[in-house]
Amino acid sequence: MKKTLALVCSLLGVALFAHGQPLPYLKESAFQAGEELNYRLRYGVISAATGTLKVEDSSIKFSSPHSFHLTARGRTSSAFSIFYTVNNRYDSYIDSRTYLPHYYTENIHEGNYRRTDIVRFNHRTRTVNGNKGTFKSESAQMFDLLSAYYFARNLDLSGVKQGQSFKLTYFLNDEIATLGIEYIGIETIKTPLGRLECLKFSPEIKPGRIFRKDSRLYLWVTNDGNRIPVKAQVEILVGSVTLELTDAKGLKYDLGEKAK
Repeated sequence: MKKTLALVCSLLGVALFAHGQPLPYLKESAFQAGEELNYRLRYGVISAATGTLKVEDSSIKFSSPHSFHLTARGRTSSAFSIFYTVNNRYDSYIDSRTYLPHYYTENIHEGNYRRTDIVRFNHRTRTVNGNKGTFKSESAQMFDLLSAYYFARNLDLSGVKQGQSFKLTYFLNDEIATLGIEYIGIETIKTPLGRLECLKFSPEIKPGRIFRKDSRLYLWVTNDGNRIPVKAQVEILVGSVTLELTDAKGLKYDLGEKAK
């Protein structure tokens, strides 16, 4: 159960889009400083964890004229903490024009396990410096766990077709990896914030000790100006795990409102 929760939290966190060539993105950001999103992770019917994501103007200056400071916190619920405790924090500083990360930190508290990562990105040389040295990427667009989430919200999907797949390059746990996602189509679903028209995707997963051979991870993103992931769901060997949006503040657009 401990490994299931930790792995699924990480998987759902990074599960958002991509392609081998540089991905086109919207020039007008889907989010703004002051945005706050709150999520709930359920294991079956049990509320296992909560997560909060925030966007702020960065007080730290980088090479770009303006940067955003992204923050994510994930904690096990009080009831689930009896079995296993998670209290993780992620911080990413990104260019507000390209959404590429400058600097990333990760503070992991999972049971008795502790880890602190500090990552620096150099997109000019396509290198990233982590705890275990410097790594070279073949992609001109490389992300950390958190910046991947926000970049994906700004992808230009005007030409995407049903069944098309993408790949995203990201750096996690001192390793450069790629994630493939298939676009399924448009679907209206019921959420804690009401019925919302969403873009539906299926990020790739590997079967093993947690996922069944036929398991698929599905992700629903609002088909509006905000592009907010409102739900993710995956079947595991025993039961299912669901991530859902429970509250949203400081949105750039009203839920369901198209970009202007």
